[in-house]
Amino acid sequence: MGDYFTHKLDAIQRLLLNNSLADWLIAGVVAVAVWSALWILRRITAAHYEKHLDAQHRMPLRLIAYLIGNTRQFLFFAIALDAAQSSLTLPAALRHIVTNTVLILILLQVGLWAGRSVRFYLEMKQLERGADQVFAGSLDIINFVSRMLIWSLLILVALDNLGVNITALLAGLGVGGVAVALALQNILGDLFASLSIALDKPFVVGDTLVIDVFTGKVEHIGIKTTRLRSDTGEQIILSNADILKSRVRNFGRAQEQRALATIRVTYDTAADKLQGIPALLEGIVRGQPNSRFERCHLKTLGDSALLYELSYFVQQPSQNPLLDLQQAVNFCILDEFRRQGIRFAYETEFALRKSEPAAQGR
Repeated sequence: MGDYFTHKLDAIQRLLLNNSLADWLIAGVVAVAVWSALWILRRITAAHYEKHLDAQHRMPLRLIAYLIGNTRQFLFFAIALDAAQSSLTLPAALRHIVTNTVLILILLQVGLWAGRSVRFYLEMKQLERGADQVFAGSLDIINFVSRMLIWSLLILVALDNLGVNITALLAGLGVGGVAVALALQNILGDLFASLSIALDKPFVVGDTLVIDVFTGKVEHIGIKTTRLRSDTGEQIILSNADILKSRVRNFGRAQEQRALATIRVTYDTAADKLQGIPALLEGIVRGQPNSRFERCHLKTLGDSALLYELSYFVQQPSQNPLLDLQQAVNFCILDEFRRQGIRFAYETEFALRKSEPAAQGR
């Protein structure tokens, strides 16, 4: 009978891993207490820092509130598990597994915090600049590259703590990386082109571009492609690498945009009116808001008309479209010419005059 109970006690002892039932209960109570304390602490701290989320508070306070709100439950589990194992006598292999599990969970939370911090910083900078869209196109690119670097570093740290020889691994990855880079050179080319666009900022979201035969407004700058919306409504998708190889005309950065008009006047117009046309057109242009007059001359004595060339600019074309200014100037020219009796010359009129002698000869 005594051997039977001794055998049962040995089996229970093995099942409890050489710890008493009281030790396991204490470990469970410690784990629950630590997890509950951390959960309550997060709730109290998050509630305290919620009032610091306004833009009037400094960025470190807003960052703390943001990170507290993005703390995951598995971090509390890792800390509770580590606290619980300290009160137990575990086999070396099991203790090693528990320690590595705790480390991986902590590194996972650190990676999430680091990635959230980068995104928070970029978004706060974007909000501070208001209507300035410098970061609008590069935000996703910078965030993607930053997260890739963060997680790569954390994975190496985790592998090193798990006993993996990182030196040999890095050497192998270096050789394999060359083969992968050759196989994915087009994708990597677009990735590095997106980084170049993000850092050099030749254009941002909202700019109007002319790239070879394509014209459109930038809607999105991605890791591989940039998307334009054309004037006719369709979306144009271009590779980032192809864009950097092309000649890009960015009208979104133009401080002013030029309009060049040719005005045809008949030869039978009075000389004093012909001499006054440059001043008349100058006055019309200067009378328009957001315009800058450049010049107006009688440029050509044509076969059928006197050709005046008018050159002027619209200032801040992104806010004041050139076509609106051209329309206003053209309406004023029509009104003034009719009021002063100045006639426009037409090609059809000249063709009819040339054909009249030939018809009379017949």
